[in-house]
Amino acid sequence: MPTPLFFSDNAVAKVRELVEEEENSDLKLRVFVTGGGCSGFQYGFSFDENQEEDDTVIERGGMVLLVDPMSYQYLVGATVDYQEGLQGSQFVVQNPNASSTCGCGSSFSI
Repeated sequence: MPTPLFFSDNAVAKVRELVEEEENSDLKLRVFVTGGGCSGFQYGFSFDENQEEDDTVIERGGMVLLVDPMSYQYLVGATVDYQEGLQGSQFVVQNPNASSTCGCGSSFSI
């Protein structure tokens, strides 16, 4: 079995904060990979109430992270984190599979 996807403490705390703000305990953070971006692929994040049958589900601290099967293959062993810095606050993916990334941090190639 491949190494799972990791959900950092910061990301769990931010998801909890956003779910509480929306007052909707059914919301889950979905991370996905799409074609495009400076390096060929880019990460995306959305909140989703629906969990698909073939989603990979990572639960931590009562919060849920969803990944579709196509995206999961690119994210095995990666960490979903939440960072606050000079360039703003955002969810980020630290991906050991990426052979290169671009300065924006949301685009990568394999």
